[in-house]
Amino acid sequence: METPSQARRYELDGLRVLAILAVFIYHTGRFFDPASWYVKNSSLHPGLLPVMKVFELWGMPLLFVIAGAGVYYSLGKRGAGAFLGDRALRLMVPVAVGVFSHVMLQVYLERLTHGEFRGSFFAFIPHYFEGLYAFGGNFAWMGLHLWFLEMLFVFSLFLLPLFIWLRRGRGRRFLGRVGDRLAFGGGVYMLGVPVVLLLAWPDPGSPLTGRVFGGWSLVGLIPFFVNGFLLVSHERLYAGVARLRWVSLSAAAVLTLGLGLWYARASEPVFGTAAYVLTFCAYGLSAWSWVLAVLGFSARRLNRPVPFLAYANEAVLPFYIMHQSVLLSVGYFMVKGSMPDGAKWLIIAAVSFVICAGLYELLVRRVGLLRFLFGMKPRGARRAARGIPE
Repeated sequence: METPSQARRYELDGLRVLAILAVFIYHTGRFFDPASWYVKNSSLHPGLLPVMKVFELWGMPLLFVIAGAGVYYSLGKRGAGAFLGDRALRLMVPVAVGVFSHVMLQVYLERLTHGEFRGSFFAFIPHYFEGLYAFGGNFAWMGLHLWFLEMLFVFSLFLLPLFIWLRRGRGRRFLGRVGDRLAFGGGVYMLGVPVVLLLAWPDPGSPLTGRVFGGWSLVGLIPFFVNGFLLVSHERLYAGVARLRWVSLSAAAVLTLGLGLWYARASEPVFGTAAYVLTFCAYGLSAWSWVLAVLGFSARRLNRPVPFLAYANEAVLPFYIMHQSVLLSVGYFMVKGSMPDGAKWLIIAAVSFVICAGLYELLVRRVGLLRFLFGMKPRGARRAARGIPE
């Protein structure tokens, strides 16, 4: 049996930064695609929809895999109590702050642009507390885009007993044996089976199984979180991810193309039919293949220390927290203009990025209270794991 891995994987730091930048770019495109969103441009572009759907295949799954890998490393350095305390402070404090501040602005802009409210932001504030968002009301109890941080905390809380067991004694030996079995041939693809089952089997009509969170259900994201933990626990298993990177990329491309051709000629199949099962088997395998391809190529190209990543990883969490509120504020004014849509997109992306980076560098990073409110550790504190908490 192989000893579980302890080596720091620098590519995960780089991937964390790149994944959050990809989320930022994805959200800049949401002003212009035909799907519903908070603020929309006057002219929409159906050709953007396939691009957005491909991102949805791997975007959030990759973030949850990275987060699960971080849990493995974090639990090697601290106990369960310290881990949960750090989680609560770094994840739930920013969610609570966001729900009662800048997320309120997002709801206001949505209601304003959808003709559901007239008046100033300050006039809207009392109405923000009328009913629950997604259930006919305004109060964004889940924090809108901050749902990701909320779910990281919930997943960590409920899976912590399993993760603690897998990190200690008999559980650690069991984890090593699982890694040994999956490290041969294409065993790593077997980790996609839970993804497929939780996509194709549950009824998508419930809040937990509806695919409304970045193209995924909450239940469907759990296997990615667990898989991230498993992958980095075993050296040979993770080495297989890099070795099979071209196979993963080929499988992802073929499955994604097949899904695209299916949706080009037919609507989404009805739950419970064979077509539904086959479609979402392909969807789950495609998503897992994309994640493995990204991890595999990153392991070959990014697995080295880069000084800038220490700064960038610390900035990732505040950047994510503020990015959508900034984007919607900038986009609200830009989509009203008469300039070409390409110019609008470029200005929205550039101005929003500069504002987020500037707010982080000039305020959040330097002010102790803001560091706390944005989930950062105190200045000077040792940062064993940076960025979005493990």
